[in-house]
Amino acid sequence: MRAGLTIGEFAQLTQLSVRTLRRYHEGGLLAPATVDPASGYRYYTTEQIPAAQIIHRLRELGMPLREVGEMLATPDPDSRAALVAAHLGRLESELERTRTAVTSLRRLLQPEPRQLAVELRAEPARTVAAITDTVDRSDLARWFHQATAELATTLAVTVHRGDHSELDISYG
Repeated sequence: MRAGLTIGEFAQLTQLSVRTLRRYHEGGLLAPATVDPASGYRYYTTEQIPAAQIIHRLRELGMPLREVGEMLATPDPDSRAALVAAHLGRLESELERTRTAVTSLRRLLQPEPRQLAVELRAEPARTVAAITDTVDRSDLARWFHQATAELATTLAVTVHRGDHSELDISYG
């Protein structure tokens, strides 16, 4: 009488390859329930299916074998959460590097922008007024109205004094 599921049967049930199951055994992740000393055949039990599925899922998510082994070895939920968080951080960093590479590659595929016409010219000196600030997008309309009102007040004072010979008003 045999001691459980053959490696082939277990592979079918878990949708893992025999080669992968051997690698998991050699890596200490999922040892067979028994190994026949005469033939070297590996036998598994149905109770090992959930562990094989967890290993498979973590590997699909790119977790290194060493960390998968740590996940299976620790009963502490906080330790498992820390391992998942560390792996997630690595994946996010890798994702950011990938996004940067994609952006760079897309730029390579874009045609060069047309050259801007730049002209050097002399302009007479003039008095100007400006208001600058760093403004949140959500506050932009309110700020613009306040800045416009302040510029209008400054303009009214300048015109009232008669100092408007070279007055330049522009919004841009």
